Parts: sequence; structure tokens; C-alpha cells
Amino acid sequence: MKQHDPDKSLDIVLRDKLLAEAASAAEQAYAPYSGFRVGAAVLCGRGAIYRGANIENASLGLCTCAERVALASAYAAGERDIIAIAVACVDAPQDAPLEQRMPCGACRQWIRELAPHAAIIIPGAERSFSIRELMPLAFSLDSGLPGRRDGHG
Repeated sequence: MKQHDPDKSLDIVLRDKLLAEAASAAEQAYAPYSGFRVGAAVLCGRGAIYRGANIENASLGLCTCAERVALASAYAAGERDIIAIAVACVDAPQDAPLEQRMPCGACRQWIRELAPHAAIIIPGAERSFSIRELMPLAFSLDSGLPGRRDGHG
């Protein structure tokens, strides 16, 4: 798996395209309980973009976040080189603190395992983030899993 430097800025046009894809995906969200629609767009090394939207359920523990839907879609299509993930919380106020627009803990764990070198892009943030910044001491079994030689860690 290629290592990507999230500190390196993605091309501004590509960044804007990913943010627009994430915002568009949020329009497909099913959020009747929270009214908080979220979309995500995952950019893969081969150039494909996979989108996801949050899907709520009356049994709240069964809800699925947009980031996990997009990552699962990419992985189901055979992608393993995730370059960037854009997340758009379209119902968050424009002046909401950045903390209210970041991936939740469960999504951070997914990103840590499936896209550990991806740039994480949030509308309104002046830069992208790495998962190590957002989750510096993430849970990991990488060293104990046989056959894990894919750069996760």
C-alpha cells in the first residue's frame, strides 16, 4: 500500500471536487431521527471516488455513518489505496466548531485501519488532517495479525 502524506495539500480543484461529492452524497442521507445529514467521498489511488451517506435506524445503535458507507463501498469494489476522505455535515451551522464536523470515534477507527495514510478533508478547515492527529493512540492488532504486511501501523 502506498504511503500518502496528508500534510501535502491535495490539488485545490480535487479537494473542492471531493467536498462537493461529499455534500452531494449527504443529500441522500436517511436521517429522520437526528435531522443531521452527513456525506463522505473517498478518493482512491486509481482515481475512483466512492460516496456514502449516513443511514439512521430507530434502534440507534444500528445507525451507519457516511464515512463507513463510503469506505465499505471502496473496499467492496477492490480498492485498497485510499488517498483522501472528504466529510460534509450539511446540516451543521456554517460557524459550528470544527469538532462538530469531524468523523466520530467509530469512523476514526475505520479510517485508522482501512485508510491510515489518507488526508481527511473537512469543509471550512484550513488544512487536511491525518488519522494520527485525530486518533493518536488508536486501538490496533496489526502486529499480531498474520499476513498484515500492507503498511498499516
